[in-house]
Amino acid sequence: MSPADHQPGPRALAQPVGTVVVIGAGITGLAAAHRLHADHPGLNVVVLEASARVGGLIQTEPFDNVALDCAADAFLARVPEAVALCAELGIADQLVHPATGSALVLADGQLRRLPAGLVLGVPTDLDALAASGIVSPAGVARAAADLNRVPSDLDLPVGSATNGSADQSVGSLVRHRLGDEVFDKLVAPLLGGVNAGDADQLSLAAGAPQLAEVAGAPSLIAALRQRAPAPGTAAPVFAGLPTGTGSLADALVAAMPSGTVRTGTTVTAVTALAGGGFTNDVDGDDSGSIQADAVIMALPAHRAATLVSALPGGLDHVADGLATLQWASVAMVALGIDTDHLHHPLDASGYLVPVAERRTVTAASFASSKWAHLARPGRALLRVSAGHAGDDSALAMTDAELVAAIEADLADHLGLDAPAATARVTRWERALPQYRPGHLERARSWQHDVWSTHPGLWLTGASFEGLGIPACVRQATAAARRVAPISA
Repeated sequence: MSPADHQPGPRALAQPVGTVVVIGAGITGLAAAHRLHADHPGLNVVVLEASARVGGLIQTEPFDNVALDCAADAFLARVPEAVALCAELGIADQLVHPATGSALVLADGQLRRLPAGLVLGVPTDLDALAASGIVSPAGVARAAADLNRVPSDLDLPVGSATNGSADQSVGSLVRHRLGDEVFDKLVAPLLGGVNAGDADQLSLAAGAPQLAEVAGAPSLIAALRQRAPAPGTAAPVFAGLPTGTGSLADALVAAMPSGTVRTGTTVTAVTALAGGGFTNDVDGDDSGSIQADAVIMALPAHRAATLVSALPGGLDHVADGLATLQWASVAMVALGIDTDHLHHPLDASGYLVPVAERRTVTAASFASSKWAHLARPGRALLRVSAGHAGDDSALAMTDAELVAAIEADLADHLGLDAPAATARVTRWERALPQYRPGHLERARSWQHDVWSTHPGLWLTGASFEGLGIPACVRQATAAARRVAPISA
């Protein structure tokens, strides 16, 4: 026998009957594992994460003597999933809401306050729109025409954009119904700030479901007005945690049995077994293989593509679709600035920058104004975004170059007259999936084809049915409920 014949092979890691492996410890993966533990206490759940930390695109780190988020710092509070999860984890009493509800936008080189009554950038109060000065009188008149328009053959039936096959882009809807100015100066920068993409190519159903639901109404403005809460009854739009959104991931891990989550563990292959179930080959501190009755892949599409491509059953079209999903890479730059060096009031949550303004900054959050717990005399904390789909120039800069370019923009926008006292650059490569029209239909077909070929294997996460913590929690709950019967 050769020396190689004496080398030990991968060891089978002992697992009890009824095991679900969750690949990925972002919010979707952690929430799915938590749901499985909470609803099925006897089930063995193993979460495998390639990186050294949990949370995925959620991360909080110390900065300028506070805990400051490196990515999203809030989640939608008017949809139930994230708030309900916080309540279940016993941290709902810690939730805080922004101290200010107003925001600014850069329009023709000047910061102007966004008008009241916007829904994803679509104005419902035309008097407020006119007073804002963001849109010209001709642009306001063009938007007002929506209130008296006659439906045409170009319109979608009410709600049809949510089924995928009749999906269109946000740009095609809003430009047709309200005109170019409203789209370019309000809708595009707002939605572009959410997904760092091009709203002219953004799926209505996947990227703006509130608008998709009223896409076929005679008037978008009138339909959105009807859905607005009564004056004085509106709940806060956003919620956050004073310890940062990263503490939500920490709370999820703490709620599960010790050892459930294994970081530094890469899944190199998932193999479907002839009699049902799967073997997961892993590489890391605990290399070997883990057998499972069901597997939840809570991974970005391009990472899931590698695992799916090796599965039998004619799934090349799924792997190709996952691999070719487009992404935006972004940077989040935190700055600590002495307020004496800023010469514009930070009396808003921040500001947005339309792509047409051609600046390095795509959005800036006035963190110390937005959150009361971050306010300190004489010090302003800003979180500035740079980079968007189709333009990686900001990501190509060194950290020093990027900070300098952002400070140059802030000099024009906020009167900054000295370098920031402290700075932190966090880079997010291929962070935000770009939903093109028909995305939901394609994503659901990928999920269906994998599941029907290999029952018990489910794909989920932000690549599929929505960005943001509530959308990820919603998908996690659905994934857990789907695979639980397979593992019983």
